[in-house]
Amino acid sequence: MSEHHHLSGAEIKARLGTFPDWTLAAGKLHRELRFADFSRAFGFMTSVALVAESMNHHPEWSNVYNRVTIDLTTHDVGGISDKDFALAARIDALAD
Repeated sequence: MSEHHHLSGAEIKARLGTFPDWTLAAGKLHRELRFADFSRAFGFMTSVALVAESMNHHPEWSNVYNRVTIDLTTHDVGGISDKDFALAARIDALAD
């Protein structure tokens, strides 16, 4: 069983207040990023992949040329958990 739990709607809303680049979409944390070109977008994704692997928490994402779309949810708890916000914080740090 996971040590993490599904956050309530109120908990998610409160935490989103400190993540201005993220929204709630289809029950997942959602962010869209744009880069100068494909190489920078792919480089960003590579950096995120290394962090995600170290956290054993992997995003749902896509890349089209210079755009990266990321959705975060914790599948083993059936919704958003503290793991998603921890990864979102790491993603934000890499995006800056």
